[in-house]
Amino acid sequence: MATYFVNDNAQPTGEHEVHRSDCAWLRLVASRTDLGDHFYCNTAVQKAKQYYTNVDGCYYCSNACHNR
Repeated sequence: MATYFVNDNAQPTGEHEVHRSDCAWLRLVASRTDLGDHFYCNTAVQKAKQYYTNVDGCYYCSNACHNR
């Protein structure tokens, strides 16, 4: 199980990325929302959709949920 966060700042293409707490890219995220602990990225993405409609998994740490 891992803790996930969603970037509160959208990417230039409009989506808010979901990251695991151990993702190297997460340290570059200045504003993020804690999504809690999840076994898989897809449930973290579903939780992030409670905050934002356009959500995508990080290519590096949540690749199974990365669609862009």
